[in-house]
Amino acid sequence: MTDRLEVSRTIAAAPAEIFAVLTDPQGHVAIDGSGMLQDADGERVRAVGDEFVVHMDRESLGDIDWKLYDVTVHITTYEQDRELAWSIIGRMKPPIGHVYGYRLEPADGGTLVTSYCDWSDLHEDWRGKLPFPIVPEANLKATLGILDRTVRRGYVGQTAV
Repeated sequence: MTDRLEVSRTIAAAPAEIFAVLTDPQGHVAIDGSGMLQDADGERVRAVGDEFVVHMDRESLGDIDWKLYDVTVHITTYEQDRELAWSIIGRMKPPIGHVYGYRLEPADGGTLVTSYCDWSDLHEDWRGKLPFPIVPEANLKATLGILDRTVRRGYVGQTAV
């Protein structure tokens, strides 16, 4: 059993175009394939430690009866045009300890984008109490498809580059 899920897709775009979507809080909402991300507040992230708030609706996954709630996305890895990762600060105490991220690598025809969820540092209080991965593989794949479409359509975002 692994504590990490990764899915990849080659997107016909430069890493900088893709990274611009991923560093914009509204970009996360625009590409979400799970249906949970409803809106976001905050500025474009530029460094480890940056944060923004995401307004969530768990009803789309149908696994936990939480309905509407907010989480804070806390950036844990920031490598310009290469990798972005974050942990979630939310209603769960202690914090769950899982990390989401994207890795970008040059590839024939564009950029290989890998989306991942890693729960290897899951806090002991949550082991066996929550389903992992929280976001199913199909939803991560859907997000990459939406990211591809969003970049091809010339995503501008709502915050300054």
